[in-house]
Amino acid sequence: MINGRRVTVVLPAYNAARTLRRTIAEIPHDVVDDIILTDDASRDETGAIARSLGIHTLAHAQNRGYGGNQKTCYASALARGADIVVMLHPDYQYTPRLVTAMASMIASDQYDVVMASRILGNGALKGGMPVYKYIANRCLTLVQNILMGQKLSEYHTGYRAFSRAVLERLPLLACSDDFVFDNQMIAQTAWFGFRIGEISCPTLYFADASSINFRRSAIYGLGVLGTAIGYRLGKLGIGRSAIFTSDAAAALTPDVQEAMLARL
Repeated sequence: MINGRRVTVVLPAYNAARTLRRTIAEIPHDVVDDIILTDDASRDETGAIARSLGIHTLAHAQNRGYGGNQKTCYASALARGADIVVMLHPDYQYTPRLVTAMASMIASDQYDVVMASRILGNGALKGGMPVYKYIANRCLTLVQNILMGQKLSEYHTGYRAFSRAVLERLPLLACSDDFVFDNQMIAQTAWFGFRIGEISCPTLYFADASSINFRRSAIYGLGVLGTAIGYRLGKLGIGRSAIFTSDAAAALTPDVQEAMLARL
C-alpha cells in the first residue's frame, strides 16, 4: 500500500513457467497488496506454479489472446479492491523492481497512468531489442505523436500502471483481444484526458522472454496506425471509433466484472 492506496500487480500469462518464479521473487512485496495471474490456457505449468506460490490465479479454458487476458486481469483487480494496478509481464522482460516507483507516481496524484519506457535512456538495444523492432518502435511512435498530439517516448511498452478511475472509465471491452490492445488502451487514456507519465525502464530480450514474430509484428503495426488515424479523425469530428466512445456497456463496471469472472 502507498499513501493509503491498495496496489495490485496483474500478470497476463501464457507459457511463463520458466520465468514466473524469478518475476514473482522481485516484485516489491512490501508495497504490493495483491498479485493476480491470469493463465491464458498455457501449455506448460504456469498455473500450477502460480498457485504453489500463493498467487491468486485465474484460468481461461481457451486462449483468449493477449488483450483478452488483460481484460480478465483488470476485472479481477477491480473486483478485489485495487486502487492502483500495475500490469507486468511474467516473462521477466521488464524488471519488477520498478513497481514501487510506478505506483508511487499515481499514489502521489501527479499521474493517472504511468508507462515504463524502454526508449528513455539507452536500454532498448543494449537489452537485446532487435534492430528492426527498435526502428519500427521509433517510427510508429513518431507517427502516433503527430496524429494524437502527444509527446510520449513510446506507445509499445508492456509495463504500465493505472489508477482505479482509469480502469473504470475506459471502454476496454471495445478493444481488441490481440496484441494491439495495449496500444488502443494507451490511445484511450489520451482520448479521455488522463494524465500520462513515463519512467525509464531497462529491458531484456532472451530465449524465454515472449516476443511476437515478424508477421504478427507487421499486423500489430497496421493496427497501431489504424488506432492513431481513428483517434485523429475522431478529434476532427469525422466519425468515431467504438474504442473512443463513452459506452458504459464496454466499461469494467461492477456488473461487468462479476459477469466476466463468473464465466471463468
